[in-house]
Amino acid sequence: MRETILNILKDIRPEFDFESSNNFIEDGFLDSFDVVTVISELELKYNIVIDGLAVIPENFESLDSICELVKKSGEK
Repeated sequence: MRETILNILKDIRPEFDFESSNNFIEDGFLDSFDVVTVISELELKYNIVIDGLAVIPENFESLDSICELVKKSGEK
């Protein structure tokens, strides 16, 4: 899952090295439009629905936090 999410992030923002960042939001790697795109890609890829209440910066800070979000959203 981690590698798939990393590939999604690289497709959206290829200019950033997501593996070197501890906080994608604070480092400016993802903005609000990017987060919407990430959500859309995750929902399609994993056949899940991410609750609107889960769309908070803390859930998009790192690969680990995004993986946890996918798991909580019912990855199949």
